[in-house]
Amino acid sequence: MNWLMLGLAGLVEIAWAQSIKPTESFTRPLPTLVCFVLMVAAVWLLAQAMRTLPVGTAYAVFTGIGAVGAIALGVVVHRDPVTAGRMTALALIVAGVVLARVTESE
Repeated sequence: MNWLMLGLAGLVEIAWAQSIKPTESFTRPLPTLVCFVLMVAAVWLLAQAMRTLPVGTAYAVFTGIGAVGAIALGVVVHRDPVTAGRMTALALIVAGVVLARVTESE
């Protein structure tokens, strides 16, 4: 259940990251409210996962999921450039998240 909560926290973090730009530097009230709600939800879910997972592992996986999701959505939704360097960075992040997961009980 802790890994499920952590995965959900990462997905909410992706939504939170995407919700920042529409706030226009926190000048638009409704998008700002959505942004803050998503931020609190992501951190709450992360905290729940950290009840049983090591802090370092949980935070690394949480930020890794967020980074991969933010880059992927940037490419798909915002037409961000796809370069060899960015794809290598994504592969390394995914590999790190997987490694953190499979070695968590060591």
